[in-house]
Formats: sequence, structure tokens, C-alpha cells
Amino acid sequence: MEKKTGMKNQIMENQPSEIRFGTDGWRGVISEAFTFKNVSVVAQAISEWIIRSARRRGSALNRVAVGYDTRFLSAEYAQHLSCVLAANGLEVYLSDASIPTPALSFGVLKTQSAAGVMITASHNPARFNGIKIKTAQGGGASREITDEVEGCLYQSDVKKMDFEGALQEKRIVFHDYREAYVRFLRRYIDFKRIKDSRLKVLTDVMHGSGNGLMARILQGTRVRLSLMRDTIDPTFEGSKPEPVAELLTVLMARMKKEKFDLGLVLDGDADRVAAVTADGEFIPPQKILGLLILHLFRNRGQKGGIVKTICGTTMIDHIAESLNLKLYETPVGFKYISDLMTSEEILIGGEEAGGIGFPGYIPERDGTLAGLLLLEMMVYHKKTIKKIIRQMEKEFGRYYYERLDLKLDRKGADQGVDLDKLKAIRRILEKKVVETKDFDGLKLICEDESWLMFRPSGTEPLVRIYAEAASATKARQLIQYGKSLIIKS
Repeated sequence: MEKKTGMKNQIMENQPSEIRFGTDGWRGVISEAFTFKNVSVVAQAISEWIIRSARRRGSALNRVAVGYDTRFLSAEYAQHLSCVLAANGLEVYLSDASIPTPALSFGVLKTQSAAGVMITASHNPARFNGIKIKTAQGGGASREITDEVEGCLYQSDVKKMDFEGALQEKRIVFHDYREAYVRFLRRYIDFKRIKDSRLKVLTDVMHGSGNGLMARILQGTRVRLSLMRDTIDPTFEGSKPEPVAELLTVLMARMKKEKFDLGLVLDGDADRVAAVTADGEFIPPQKILGLLILHLFRNRGQKGGIVKTICGTTMIDHIAESLNLKLYETPVGFKYISDLMTSEEILIGGEEAGGIGFPGYIPERDGTLAGLLLLEMMVYHKKTIKKIIRQMEKEFGRYYYERLDLKLDRKGADQGVDLDKLKAIRRILEKKVVETKDFDGLKLICEDESWLMFRPSGTEPLVRIYAEAASATKARQLIQYGKSLIIKS
């Protein structure tokens, strides 16, 4: 049987590519951009990056961890990608089941792999799939890395092995990434304190790859855990596995009706979290970050800096100042937080969409661990989650956060959004602009701490508009004002 074949380049140098890495990997519509052929091309580029990196470091490490989620054809894409990696002389540890992205990231570290590759489109609609690259530390690939991988695209023929042949030759080995992950998280949480808690928790896994792992982690406790949407459904019920309020109406209703103490939500690959109170109120990820900062610092006695993205809530600034902790602010994308978690002593790092990373772990976000730490915090306080939130808001201020993804008809490098023109704005809704930040889009901060931000997408014709204010009405007004500025420009 022929074990190795070559795929001749179809797209030559200077010809446009439909493969482009964004803030969290490459994603595309299945059977359009995301095809087996393009996955092969990306796998070849990743192989070349790994080999070049090893040579630069003088390292012989050539193992790669590969995982996949519950999406349509994810397992098949993972096998296909593994065959290319193996044909390039790399040793592949392929997951034996669908897993959360954090389990794969942790597995990179545990298996001493040179890198990790995860087949997932995270929270995107069912028609998408994607590829995330993880570093040897388990963190997200930096822009420098993804630029190098993009630079390797179409530079050489794609090598490929037969899957069964690769298994027989042990170039591809099936690996269980769940066992070590579950064991670690059981040690990470304060298991003794949680063990006798009888809190009633409802977790919506949104048909994603985080399905049964929380139950395994809590096994042996008296926590009454119920799961919903824990079956595999690649269509995600015709929606998308994103933990946002508008997609959680069933969970919110069940919280009130069935008297749960805490509602948790994981996105499609379980690296992001959202939460709901006992009376069905959605807890924005920004507030979850604030709660967990206070829990780690005050209850667990841990120290370190705090990382937030440019569009993170001002409340985090007040918390950092009050606790005398260094605050770092990064562009959007958890890979920037990952970099800081690798190079600095960080207590916690979080993004506005619910991705949160923790100390003494991997430099990566983990929705399951974030949810378990919220549960642990409730046990420490012996209070409802709502009372803990109100206490935090009384101490550090109450803020209302809004976001709008505004699609544009025009195209271009910046989708026609003139940020320099917007930077000239001196007043917003009768409040003076006192500070601007432009290291990722444009953020205009007013004298009353309200702010408005514009961030054009680098991959599609839309601009993301963010706003925050001390009232929900003002936050919505800021969004509408920002929308009017874009439409008029």
C-alpha cells in the first residue's frame, strides 16, 4: 500500500489565499473555504513552522497534540490533518474523543508536545469549522506565529500518509486528554470545601465538547449538577453555541422554575463561560471576571497582575486600584493575554466575551474552571450569587455594557471606517472626551467614565461598536450614537 503522496500546489505565490488567521485561529464555512484540501494546506504550513521552530531552538521535540470538538466532520478533519503532520515526520497524539479546547491545551503541556492543533470553530454557527494553534506552553498562538504559518502556505507540496498506515507505524497514536484534565481540575478547585455543598447547579453545554466533564470533576461531592443540551448535535439546534443572553431563554426559565442556585453556560469548545442567577438574570462575563478576581485575591490569597482587553469594563480598573494590583490592557484576542501569562506573574486574565485564564495552570482560558470557581466562591461566601454581585457593585461601581456588530456594505482594509476622523470627536452625548486609546481600534473615554469604542473587523465588512456607562439607558444611547457616526461617515 502506498503510504505517502504529494499534492501539487494549486495556488502559486502572489495569488490571493482564502486562508487567514484572525484573533483566534482560522475559520471558514464548511465545504467553501474550510475544505479537506485547505485543511491539508494549513497542516503542511503548521508542520513546516514546527520543524523550523525546532531547528531554531536546537530542539528535537517533534510531538504534536491534536484535538477536535463536536462539530460536523471535526473528527474527520482532525484525522486528515494528523496524516499531513505525520507525513512530515512529526509524532501525532490524536485525541480519542471530542474534547474542550482547554483539555487539548493542557494536554500539550502534559504530553510535552511542541505544539497543539485544535479543530473547532468555537462559538460560530454550525456551518463553520476552524483551526486553533497552541504553543508548547498550551497558550494561544501569537500573531508572530500565525504570520509565520501563513507565510508557509503553498510554499511546498502537501505531504500525506494513509491514516491506517500511520496508526500501524505509530506515527499517529490515539490519546485520552480527558483523564489528566479532569484529575488536574479536581485538584485545582477547593474540593474539600465544595464536597459537602448541596448547591443546585444547572449547566448548559450547548451541544459542545464540554458535555460530561463537569460531572466527572464534581463526582464525589454533594453538588446537585444537572446538564442541558449535553447531546451531540452538529447543527446546534439551528443556532450557534455562543453563551450570550439571547440564546439562553430556556436555561433562564428553568433556573426560576426548578429553583437552581447557579446557572453556568459553556460555548462550543468550552473555553468561554457565562452565568445566570437563581432568578434567571444573565450575569455578563465582565462581572464574572470581577467576581473571580476578588475570589482569587481575597478568598484564596493569591497574588499577581490583572489582564483585561481594551474593551473590558472600567470596573476592573477600580478593582485593580483598590487591591493595589498591576493592571495590563491588551488588544482584543486571548493570545495577547496568553503572552502576558507566560512572561509575567498574573493573577487572572479575561476578555469581554467570557474567556478567563487562571494562575498555576496553562496560559489559556477555560470555561469549565471559571464556572467551578464561581461555585467555589458561593461556598466560601455562603451567599447567593446575586448578593455577591450586588456587594461587588456597591464597592466598585455598577456598569452597563453593550456591543453592536454593525455590518457594512463597503469594503477595504478598514472597511471604510475613518478612525482618524472619529478620533477628532471632543464630546459624546454632552460629556467631554478626556482620553483616547487606539492600539486596537479606537476607544473614546469621557469625563464620567462612560466610553465608546470602534473596532473594524480585519476579516469581514463590519465594525464592532462597544459602549459602557453607569446606566443601561446611557449605554444603549452610546451605541446608537456610535452607529450614527459610522453610517454618516
